[in-house]
Amino acid sequence: MTEEFRGESQDSETPDDTTAGRPAAEPPLHRGARGTAVKILTRIEQSDAYLDKLLDYELRTADLNEPDRRLLTELTTGVLRWQAKLDWVLTGFYHGEFTKCIPLVKNALRVALYQILFLTRVPFAAAVHEAVEYVKRLKGERSANLVNAVLRSIIRKINAITYPDPNGDPVHYLSVTLSHPQWMVRRWIARLGVEETQRMLEANNQRPPVSLRVNPLRTTPAELLARLQAQGMKIGRSDVLGDFLRATSLSGIGSNPEFREGLFSIQDEGAALAARLTAVEPGMRVIDLCAAPGGKSTAMAEMMRGEGTIVAVDKYEAKLRMLAEASRRLGFESIIEPTQGDARTLAVEPADVVLVDAPCSGLGVLSKKPDIKWKRRPEEIEQLAALQQEILDGAAALVRPGGHLVYSTCTIEANENEGVINAFLERNPEFELVRADTVLEARFTTDEGFLQTWPQRHGVDGTFGARLRRRS
Repeated sequence: MTEEFRGESQDSETPDDTTAGRPAAEPPLHRGARGTAVKILTRIEQSDAYLDKLLDYELRTADLNEPDRRLLTELTTGVLRWQAKLDWVLTGFYHGEFTKCIPLVKNALRVALYQILFLTRVPFAAAVHEAVEYVKRLKGERSANLVNAVLRSIIRKINAITYPDPNGDPVHYLSVTLSHPQWMVRRWIARLGVEETQRMLEANNQRPPVSLRVNPLRTTPAELLARLQAQGMKIGRSDVLGDFLRATSLSGIGSNPEFREGLFSIQDEGAALAARLTAVEPGMRVIDLCAAPGGKSTAMAEMMRGEGTIVAVDKYEAKLRMLAEASRRLGFESIIEPTQGDARTLAVEPADVVLVDAPCSGLGVLSKKPDIKWKRRPEEIEQLAALQQEILDGAAALVRPGGHLVYSTCTIEANENEGVINAFLERNPEFELVRADTVLEARFTTDEGFLQTWPQRHGVDGTFGARLRRRS
Protein backbone atom coordinates (compact mmCIF):
# COMPACT_ATOMS: atom_id res chain seq x y z
CA MET A 1 0.00 0.00 0.00
CA THR A 2 2.80 2.42 0.76
CA GLU A 3 4.30 4.58 -1.97
CA GLU A 4 7.73 6.08 -1.50
CA PHE A 5 8.04 9.83 -1.85
CA ARG A 6 11.45 11.01 -2.95
CA GLY A 7 12.40 14.46 -1.78
CA GLU A 8 12.34 15.67 1.79
CA SER A 9 10.24 18.66 2.73
CA GLN A 10 11.72 21.84 4.14
CA ASP A 11 8.72 23.45 5.75
CA SER A 12 10.60 25.06 8.62
CA GLU A 13 9.68 28.63 9.46
CA THR A 14 11.96 31.33 8.10
CA PRO A 15 13.64 33.32 10.91
CA ASP A 16 12.46 36.87 11.48
CA ASP A 17 14.27 39.52 9.45
CA THR A 18 15.24 42.30 11.80
CA THR A 19 17.58 44.07 9.40
CA ALA A 20 17.71 47.84 10.08
CA GLY A 21 15.52 47.36 13.14
CA ARG A 22 12.48 46.35 11.08
CA PRO A 23 10.47 43.35 12.27
CA ALA A 24 9.65 40.74 9.68
CA ALA A 25 6.33 40.74 7.91
CA GLU A 26 3.74 38.42 9.41
CA PRO A 27 4.33 34.94 7.93
CA PRO A 28 1.54 33.62 5.70
CA LEU A 29 -1.03 31.46 7.44
CA HIS A 30 -0.79 28.65 4.89
CA ARG A 31 2.99 28.42 4.57
CA GLY A 32 5.01 25.45 3.40
CA ALA A 33 4.00 22.50 1.25
CA ARG A 34 1.69 20.96 3.86
CA GLY A 35 -0.10 24.19 4.73
CA THR A 36 -0.54 25.07 1.06
CA ALA A 37 -1.90 21.58 0.41
CA VAL A 38 -4.53 22.05 3.12
CA LYS A 39 -5.46 25.43 1.62
CA ILE A 40 -5.92 23.92 -1.85
CA LEU A 41 -7.93 20.94 -0.59
CA THR A 42 -10.20 23.17 1.47
CA ARG A 43 -10.83 25.44 -1.53
CA ILE A 44 -11.76 22.42 -3.63
CA GLU A 45 -14.15 21.16 -0.96
CA GLN A 46 -15.85 24.51 -0.41
CA SER A 47 -16.11 25.81 -3.99
CA ASP A 48 -16.34 24.76 -7.63
CA ALA A 49 -12.56 25.19 -8.03
CA TYR A 50 -10.55 22.33 -9.55
CA LEU A 51 -7.19 20.93 -8.51
CA ASP A 52 -5.25 21.53 -11.74
CA LYS A 53 -5.88 25.28 -11.76
CA LEU A 54 -5.26 25.80 -8.02
CA LEU A 55 -2.13 23.67 -8.00
CA ASP A 56 -0.73 25.37 -11.09
CA TYR A 57 -1.23 28.79 -9.46
CA GLU A 58 0.50 27.79 -6.24
CA LEU A 59 3.41 26.15 -8.04
CA ARG A 60 3.92 29.37 -9.99
CA THR A 61 3.55 31.81 -7.10
CA ALA A 62 4.30 30.13 -3.77
CA ASP A 63 7.76 30.47 -2.24
CA LEU A 64 8.61 26.75 -2.37
CA ASN A 65 11.85 24.98 -3.21
CA GLU A 66 11.83 22.08 -5.67
CA PRO A 67 11.42 19.27 -3.07
CA ASP A 68 8.48 21.12 -1.52
CA ARG A 69 6.90 21.69 -4.94
CA ARG A 70 7.02 17.95 -5.49
CA LEU A 71 5.63 17.32 -2.01
CA LEU A 72 2.77 19.77 -2.59
CA THR A 73 1.80 17.97 -5.79
CA GLU A 74 2.06 14.58 -4.08
CA LEU A 75 -0.06 15.63 -1.09
CA THR A 76 -2.89 17.26 -3.01
CA THR A 77 -3.26 14.57 -5.66
CA GLY A 78 -2.66 11.78 -3.17
CA VAL A 79 -5.28 12.96 -0.68
CA LEU A 80 -7.86 13.32 -3.44
CA ARG A 81 -7.06 9.89 -4.86
CA TRP A 82 -7.44 8.22 -1.49
CA GLN A 83 -9.95 10.52 0.22
CA ALA A 84 -12.59 7.86 0.88
CA LYS A 85 -10.06 5.50 2.45
CA LEU A 86 -8.56 8.30 4.55
CA ASP A 87 -12.01 9.37 5.71
CA TRP A 88 -12.92 5.79 6.63
CA VAL A 89 -9.92 5.61 8.96
CA LEU A 90 -10.43 9.08 10.39
CA THR A 91 -14.12 8.44 11.04
CA GLY A 92 -13.16 5.47 13.20
CA PHE A 93 -10.79 7.54 15.37
CA TYR A 94 -12.32 11.02 15.35
CA HIS A 95 -13.95 12.21 18.57
CA GLY A 96 -17.37 13.13 17.20
CA GLU A 97 -18.86 13.14 13.71
CA PHE A 98 -16.00 13.48 11.22
CA THR A 99 -18.25 14.64 8.36
CA LYS A 100 -19.12 17.74 10.42
CA CYS A 101 -15.49 18.56 11.17
CA ILE A 102 -14.30 22.07 10.24
CA PRO A 103 -13.05 21.73 6.62
CA LEU A 104 -9.63 23.16 7.38
CA VAL A 105 -9.11 20.77 10.29
CA LYS A 106 -10.56 17.89 8.25
CA ASN A 107 -8.06 18.47 5.45
CA ALA A 108 -5.14 18.90 7.84
CA LEU A 109 -6.01 15.45 9.21
CA ARG A 110 -6.26 14.02 5.68
CA VAL A 111 -2.89 15.45 4.67
CA ALA A 112 -1.20 14.06 7.80
CA LEU A 113 -2.85 10.65 7.50
CA TYR A 114 -1.92 10.38 3.81
CA GLN A 115 1.72 10.80 4.77
CA ILE A 116 1.38 8.21 7.54
CA LEU A 117 -0.27 5.58 5.33
CA PHE A 118 1.35 6.18 1.95
CA LEU A 119 4.67 8.07 2.15
CA THR A 120 7.33 5.81 3.59
CA ARG A 121 10.05 8.48 3.74
CA VAL A 122 8.05 10.90 5.89
CA PRO A 123 8.42 10.11 9.64
CA PHE A 124 5.13 9.75 11.51
CA ALA A 125 6.23 12.36 14.05
CA ALA A 126 6.92 14.94 11.34
CA ALA A 127 3.49 14.46 9.77
CA VAL A 128 1.76 14.83 13.14
CA HIS A 129 3.82 17.82 14.26
CA GLU A 130 3.18 19.78 11.08
CA ALA A 131 -0.57 19.15 11.26
CA VAL A 132 -0.80 20.09 14.93
CA GLU A 133 1.21 23.30 14.55
CA TYR A 134 -0.72 24.30 11.45
CA VAL A 135 -4.11 23.83 13.10
CA LYS A 136 -2.92 25.56 16.27
CA ARG A 137 -1.87 28.59 14.23
CA LEU A 138 -5.22 28.86 12.44
CA LYS A 139 -7.79 27.37 14.81
CA GLY A 140 -6.22 27.44 18.26
CA GLU A 141 -5.10 25.03 20.98
CA ARG A 142 -8.33 23.07 21.33
CA SER A 143 -8.51 22.02 17.68
CA ALA A 144 -4.78 21.30 17.65
CA ASN A 145 -5.12 18.98 20.65
CA LEU A 146 -7.90 17.10 18.89
CA VAL A 147 -5.74 16.64 15.78
CA ASN A 148 -2.85 15.44 17.91
CA ALA A 149 -5.03 12.92 19.77
CA VAL A 150 -6.61 11.48 16.61
CA LEU A 151 -3.35 11.05 14.70
CA ARG A 152 -1.41 9.57 17.60
CA SER A 153 -4.23 7.13 18.28
CA ILE A 154 -4.13 6.01 14.64
CA ILE A 155 -0.36 5.51 14.79
CA ARG A 156 -0.63 3.40 17.95
CA LYS A 157 -3.25 1.14 16.35
CA ILE A 158 -2.11 1.33 12.72
CA ASN A 159 -1.71 -2.43 12.35
CA ALA A 160 -5.20 -3.07 13.73
CA ILE A 161 -7.13 -0.79 11.34
CA THR A 162 -9.98 -2.68 9.69
CA TYR A 163 -11.82 -2.01 6.44
CA PRO A 164 -15.16 -3.28 5.04
CA ASP A 165 -15.46 -7.04 4.57
CA PRO A 166 -14.31 -8.00 1.02
CA ASN A 167 -16.83 -10.86 1.11
CA GLY A 168 -19.69 -8.53 1.92
CA ASP A 169 -21.13 -5.72 -0.18
CA PRO A 170 -18.66 -5.26 -3.11
CA VAL A 171 -19.81 -1.68 -3.73
CA HIS A 172 -19.06 -0.65 -0.15
CA TYR A 173 -15.79 -2.58 -0.03
CA LEU A 174 -14.40 -1.18 -3.30
CA SER A 175 -15.69 2.33 -2.61
CA VAL A 176 -13.74 2.52 0.66
CA THR A 177 -10.59 0.52 -0.09
CA LEU A 178 -10.09 1.94 -3.60
CA SER A 179 -11.58 5.35 -2.83
CA HIS A 180 -14.34 6.07 -5.35
CA PRO A 181 -17.90 7.30 -4.73
CA GLN A 182 -20.37 4.48 -4.26
CA TRP A 183 -22.55 5.64 -7.16
CA MET A 184 -19.62 5.30 -9.58
CA VAL A 185 -18.66 1.87 -8.28
CA ARG A 186 -22.25 0.66 -8.46
CA ARG A 187 -22.63 1.98 -12.00
CA TRP A 188 -19.43 0.33 -13.24
CA ILE A 189 -20.06 -3.03 -11.54
CA ALA A 190 -23.45 -3.20 -13.29
CA ARG A 191 -21.69 -2.66 -16.62
CA LEU A 192 -18.28 -4.32 -16.22
CA GLY A 193 -18.58 -6.74 -13.31
CA VAL A 194 -16.72 -6.71 -10.00
CA GLU A 195 -13.28 -7.86 -11.17
CA GLU A 196 -13.00 -5.49 -14.12
CA THR A 197 -14.30 -2.60 -12.03
CA GLN A 198 -11.69 -3.32 -9.37
CA ARG A 199 -8.95 -3.29 -12.02
CA MET A 200 -10.18 0.07 -13.30
CA LEU A 201 -10.34 1.60 -9.82
CA GLU A 202 -6.79 0.43 -9.17
CA ALA A 203 -5.65 1.98 -12.46
CA ASN A 204 -7.36 5.26 -11.57
CA ASN A 205 -5.32 5.40 -8.35
CA GLN A 206 -1.94 4.97 -10.06
CA ARG A 207 0.37 7.93 -10.54
CA PRO A 208 0.11 8.51 -14.31
CA PRO A 209 3.20 8.85 -16.48
CA VAL A 210 3.79 12.05 -18.44
CA SER A 211 3.32 11.36 -22.16
CA LEU A 212 5.15 13.50 -24.71
CA ARG A 213 3.88 13.92 -28.28
CA VAL A 214 6.90 14.59 -30.47
CA ASN A 215 6.56 17.37 -33.06
CA PRO A 216 7.68 15.59 -36.26
CA LEU A 217 8.24 18.88 -38.07
CA ARG A 218 11.04 19.82 -35.66
CA THR A 219 12.61 16.61 -34.36
CA THR A 220 12.34 12.83 -34.15
CA PRO A 221 11.50 10.63 -31.15
CA ALA A 222 15.07 9.30 -31.06
CA GLU A 223 16.64 12.79 -31.14
CA LEU A 224 14.31 14.17 -28.46
CA LEU A 225 14.81 11.10 -26.27
CA ALA A 226 18.57 11.54 -26.41
CA ARG A 227 18.37 15.24 -25.52
CA LEU A 228 16.06 14.69 -22.54
CA GLN A 229 18.05 11.72 -21.25
CA ALA A 230 21.17 13.88 -21.41
CA GLN A 231 19.45 16.19 -18.90
CA GLY A 232 19.08 13.26 -16.49
CA MET A 233 15.37 12.81 -17.12
CA LYS A 234 13.86 9.37 -16.49
CA ILE A 235 12.22 8.85 -19.86
CA GLY A 236 11.73 6.19 -22.52
CA ARG A 237 9.63 5.24 -25.53
CA SER A 238 5.90 4.74 -25.06
CA ASP A 239 4.68 1.16 -25.42
CA VAL A 240 1.27 2.45 -26.55
CA LEU A 241 2.28 4.69 -29.46
CA GLY A 242 5.78 4.21 -30.81
CA ASP A 243 6.33 7.87 -31.70
CA PHE A 244 5.49 9.04 -28.14
CA LEU A 245 7.83 9.29 -25.15
CA ARG A 246 6.95 8.69 -21.51
CA ALA A 247 8.54 10.27 -18.45
CA THR A 248 7.92 9.46 -14.79
CA SER A 249 7.64 13.18 -14.05
CA LEU A 250 8.36 16.48 -15.76
CA SER A 251 8.78 19.36 -13.32
CA GLY A 252 9.47 22.86 -14.53
CA ILE A 253 7.97 22.16 -17.94
CA GLY A 254 7.64 25.84 -18.83
CA SER A 255 11.40 26.39 -18.60
CA ASN A 256 12.41 23.20 -20.39
CA PRO A 257 14.33 24.31 -23.53
CA GLU A 258 13.00 21.49 -25.71
CA PHE A 259 9.45 22.36 -24.71
CA ARG A 260 10.01 26.06 -25.36
CA GLU A 261 11.49 25.23 -28.77
CA GLY A 262 8.29 23.40 -29.69
CA LEU A 263 9.87 19.97 -29.95
CA PHE A 264 7.05 18.30 -28.02
CA SER A 265 3.69 18.70 -26.34
CA ILE A 266 2.22 17.02 -23.27
CA GLN A 267 -0.66 14.78 -24.39
CA ASP A 268 -2.03 11.44 -23.27
CA GLU A 269 -1.91 8.73 -25.93
CA GLY A 270 -5.68 8.28 -25.63
CA ALA A 271 -6.25 11.90 -26.64
CA ALA A 272 -3.74 11.47 -29.46
CA LEU A 273 -5.71 8.49 -30.77
CA ALA A 274 -8.84 10.67 -30.89
CA ALA A 275 -6.92 13.21 -32.98
CA ARG A 276 -5.62 10.46 -35.28
CA LEU A 277 -9.16 9.21 -35.78
CA THR A 278 -9.73 12.36 -37.87
CA ALA A 279 -7.20 11.05 -40.46
CA VAL A 280 -6.60 14.64 -41.61
CA GLU A 281 -4.15 15.24 -44.44
CA PRO A 282 -2.12 18.22 -45.71
CA GLY A 283 -4.19 20.87 -47.46
CA MET A 284 -7.51 20.04 -45.77
CA ARG A 285 -9.90 22.51 -44.20
CA VAL A 286 -10.65 21.39 -40.62
CA ILE A 287 -12.89 22.75 -37.88
CA ASP A 288 -12.04 21.87 -34.28
CA LEU A 289 -14.98 22.68 -32.03
CA CYS A 290 -14.33 23.00 -28.26
CA ALA A 291 -10.65 23.29 -29.27
CA ALA A 292 -8.92 24.91 -26.27
CA PRO A 293 -6.34 24.45 -24.89
CA GLY A 294 -5.27 23.15 -28.28
CA GLY A 295 -3.89 19.64 -27.83
CA LYS A 296 -5.90 18.09 -30.65
CA SER A 297 -5.66 21.16 -32.90
CA THR A 298 -1.87 21.09 -32.78
CA ALA A 299 -1.82 17.30 -33.16
CA MET A 300 -3.86 17.63 -36.36
CA ALA A 301 -1.58 20.46 -37.55
CA GLU A 302 1.34 18.06 -37.21
CA MET A 303 -0.56 15.39 -39.16
CA MET A 304 -1.24 17.99 -41.87
CA ARG A 305 2.48 18.90 -41.99
CA GLY A 306 1.55 22.54 -41.37
CA GLU A 307 -0.41 22.79 -44.63
CA GLY A 308 -4.10 23.68 -44.75
CA THR A 309 -6.50 25.42 -42.36
CA ILE A 310 -7.72 24.54 -38.87
CA VAL A 311 -10.49 26.75 -37.50
CA ALA A 312 -10.03 26.25 -33.74
CA VAL A 313 -13.20 27.28 -31.90
CA ASP A 314 -13.87 27.97 -28.24
CA LYS A 315 -16.40 30.06 -26.33
CA TYR A 316 -13.87 31.69 -24.02
CA GLU A 317 -11.26 34.24 -25.02
CA ALA A 318 -8.86 33.30 -22.19
CA LYS A 319 -8.78 29.69 -23.39
CA LEU A 320 -8.17 30.82 -26.96
CA ARG A 321 -5.10 32.74 -25.77
CA MET A 322 -3.72 29.46 -24.41
CA LEU A 323 -4.41 27.80 -27.75
CA ALA A 324 -2.73 30.62 -29.65
CA GLU A 325 0.35 30.34 -27.45
CA ALA A 326 0.56 26.58 -28.06
CA SER A 327 0.23 27.20 -31.81
CA ARG A 328 3.00 29.79 -31.74
CA ARG A 329 5.34 27.59 -29.69
CA LEU A 330 4.92 24.65 -32.07
CA GLY A 331 5.11 26.76 -35.22
CA PHE A 332 1.51 26.54 -36.44
CA GLU A 333 0.32 30.16 -36.36
CA SER A 334 -0.23 30.10 -40.12
CA ILE A 335 -2.51 27.06 -40.12
CA ILE A 336 -4.47 27.35 -36.85
CA GLU A 337 -7.07 30.13 -36.69
CA PRO A 338 -8.31 30.72 -33.10
CA THR A 339 -12.01 31.59 -33.37
CA GLN A 340 -14.34 32.62 -30.58
CA GLY A 341 -17.82 31.17 -30.88
CA ASP A 342 -20.45 28.71 -29.64
CA ALA A 343 -20.04 25.23 -31.12
CA ARG A 344 -23.82 24.82 -31.25
CA THR A 345 -24.48 27.84 -33.45
CA LEU A 346 -21.23 28.48 -35.32
CA ALA A 347 -21.73 29.67 -38.91
CA VAL A 348 -18.60 29.28 -41.03
CA GLU A 349 -17.66 27.67 -44.33
CA PRO A 350 -18.07 23.86 -44.22
CA ALA A 351 -14.97 21.72 -43.80
CA ASP A 352 -13.50 18.39 -44.89
CA VAL A 353 -13.29 17.29 -41.23
CA VAL A 354 -15.09 18.59 -38.15
CA LEU A 355 -13.86 17.46 -34.74
CA VAL A 356 -16.15 17.65 -31.71
CA ASP A 357 -14.06 17.05 -28.60
CA ALA A 358 -17.14 17.34 -26.42
CA PRO A 359 -17.39 18.59 -22.84
CA CYS A 360 -17.99 15.46 -20.77
CA SER A 361 -17.95 13.98 -17.27
CA GLY A 362 -14.20 13.30 -17.47
CA LEU A 363 -14.52 9.88 -15.84
CA GLY A 364 -11.77 8.51 -18.08
CA VAL A 365 -9.07 10.81 -16.66
CA LEU A 366 -9.39 10.19 -12.92
CA SER A 367 -5.73 9.22 -12.51
CA LYS A 368 -4.76 12.73 -13.65
CA LYS A 369 -7.72 14.60 -12.15
CA PRO A 370 -8.78 12.75 -8.98
CA ASP A 371 -10.89 15.65 -7.73
CA ILE A 372 -13.43 14.89 -10.47
CA LYS A 373 -14.46 11.81 -8.46
CA TRP A 374 -15.77 13.99 -5.67
CA LYS A 375 -17.08 16.85 -7.83
CA ARG A 376 -19.17 14.88 -10.31
CA ARG A 377 -22.80 13.86 -9.65
CA PRO A 378 -24.69 11.06 -11.47
CA GLU A 379 -27.42 13.35 -12.78
CA GLU A 380 -24.78 15.42 -14.60
CA ILE A 381 -24.11 12.56 -17.02
CA GLU A 382 -27.54 12.87 -18.60
CA GLN A 383 -27.29 16.66 -18.61
CA LEU A 384 -23.95 16.46 -20.41
CA ALA A 385 -25.33 13.95 -22.91
CA ALA A 386 -28.05 16.45 -23.84
CA LEU A 387 -25.43 19.19 -24.38
CA GLN A 388 -23.32 16.81 -26.46
CA GLN A 389 -26.31 16.13 -28.71
CA GLU A 390 -26.80 19.86 -29.25
CA ILE A 391 -23.14 20.37 -30.16
CA LEU A 392 -23.18 17.43 -32.58
CA ASP A 393 -26.29 18.74 -34.31
CA GLY A 394 -24.61 22.11 -34.78
CA ALA A 395 -21.42 20.45 -36.03
CA ALA A 396 -23.29 18.36 -38.62
CA ALA A 397 -24.12 21.47 -40.64
CA LEU A 398 -20.39 22.29 -40.92
CA VAL A 399 -19.40 19.06 -42.67
CA ARG A 400 -19.22 19.19 -46.47
CA PRO A 401 -20.69 16.26 -48.47
CA GLY A 402 -18.21 13.41 -48.40
CA GLY A 403 -16.51 14.91 -45.36
CA HIS A 404 -16.17 13.47 -41.88
CA LEU A 405 -17.47 14.35 -38.42
CA VAL A 406 -15.38 12.98 -35.54
CA TYR A 407 -16.76 12.90 -32.00
CA SER A 408 -14.56 12.28 -28.95
CA THR A 409 -14.76 12.37 -25.16
CA CYS A 410 -12.50 11.59 -22.21
CA THR A 411 -15.10 9.48 -20.43
CA ILE A 412 -15.99 5.80 -20.31
CA GLU A 413 -19.72 6.43 -19.86
CA ALA A 414 -21.83 4.80 -22.60
CA ASN A 415 -24.56 7.43 -22.17
CA GLU A 416 -22.10 10.11 -23.29
CA ASN A 417 -20.47 7.93 -25.93
CA GLU A 418 -22.29 5.21 -27.87
CA GLY A 419 -25.64 6.55 -26.71
CA VAL A 420 -24.96 10.02 -28.10
CA ILE A 421 -23.71 8.69 -31.45
CA ASN A 422 -26.52 6.21 -31.96
CA ALA A 423 -29.13 8.88 -31.22
CA PHE A 424 -27.36 11.28 -33.62
CA LEU A 425 -27.35 8.73 -36.44
CA GLU A 426 -31.07 8.12 -35.97
CA ARG A 427 -31.72 11.86 -36.34
CA ASN A 428 -29.25 12.34 -39.19
CA PRO A 429 -29.51 9.49 -41.74
CA GLU A 430 -27.19 11.35 -44.12
CA PHE A 431 -24.32 10.32 -41.81
CA GLU A 432 -22.88 6.82 -41.45
CA LEU A 433 -20.41 5.30 -38.99
CA VAL A 434 -16.93 4.57 -40.36
CA ARG A 435 -15.18 1.88 -38.33
CA ALA A 436 -12.32 3.24 -36.24
CA ASP A 437 -10.13 0.28 -37.15
CA THR A 438 -9.92 1.58 -40.72
CA VAL A 439 -7.52 4.28 -39.42
CA LEU A 440 -6.42 2.95 -35.99
CA GLU A 441 -5.08 -0.30 -34.60
CA ALA A 442 -7.83 -2.83 -33.86
CA ARG A 443 -6.76 -3.13 -30.20
CA PHE A 444 -8.10 0.37 -29.59
CA THR A 445 -11.51 -0.23 -31.19
CA THR A 446 -14.73 -1.90 -30.08
CA ASP A 447 -16.74 -4.55 -31.87
CA GLU A 448 -19.18 -1.80 -32.91
CA GLY A 449 -16.39 0.18 -34.58
CA PHE A 450 -15.75 2.91 -32.02
CA LEU A 451 -12.46 4.07 -30.53
CA GLN A 452 -12.38 3.17 -26.82
CA THR A 453 -9.37 3.06 -24.54
CA TRP A 454 -9.44 2.01 -20.88
CA PRO A 455 -6.98 2.85 -18.09
CA GLN A 456 -6.87 -0.76 -16.87
CA ARG A 457 -6.53 -2.31 -20.35
CA HIS A 458 -4.36 0.12 -22.30
CA GLY A 459 -2.55 2.13 -19.62
CA VAL A 460 -3.90 5.43 -20.97
CA ASP A 461 -6.85 7.71 -20.25
CA GLY A 462 -10.33 6.42 -20.97
CA THR A 463 -11.04 7.94 -24.40
CA PHE A 464 -13.97 7.42 -26.77
CA GLY A 465 -14.18 8.34 -30.44
CA ALA A 466 -16.53 7.89 -33.39
CA ARG A 467 -15.77 8.67 -37.06
CA LEU A 468 -18.84 9.57 -39.13
CA ARG A 469 -19.02 10.22 -42.87
CA ARG A 470 -21.54 12.56 -44.51
CA ARG A 471 -22.95 10.83 -47.59
CA SER A 472 -24.60 13.94 -49.06
